Amino acid sequence: MAKRANALRVQAAALTWGARGARVNCLSPGIISTPLARDEMSGPNAAGYARMIEVSSAHRMGTPSDVAELAALLLDDRGSFITGSDFLIDGGVIAAMRGGAL
Repeated sequence: MAKRANALRVQAAALTWGARGARVNCLSPGIISTPLARDEMSGPNAAGYARMIEVSSAHRMGTPSDVAELAALLLDDRGSFITGSDFLIDGGVIAAMRGGAL
């Protein structure tokens, strides 16, 4: 719910900040291989996380570099026409959920 609220906030902010020449976007990462995520993968919810990774299109955890590459695009001139957008970067986990695989 918090990620959805943030996406709506970004759309509203894109209007305000766009008038000043700025672009506003947000990234919504899924399971990214960080120390916290690796800890979660050995905790009580490990089976659920493993299942999400298994049924995702990517079949792996994301990396900080995966997220950084998207952020770099958005910050670069190549992303100059992108604003007010939420980028789901989860390797296809939500698609798997919506498709009934989870």
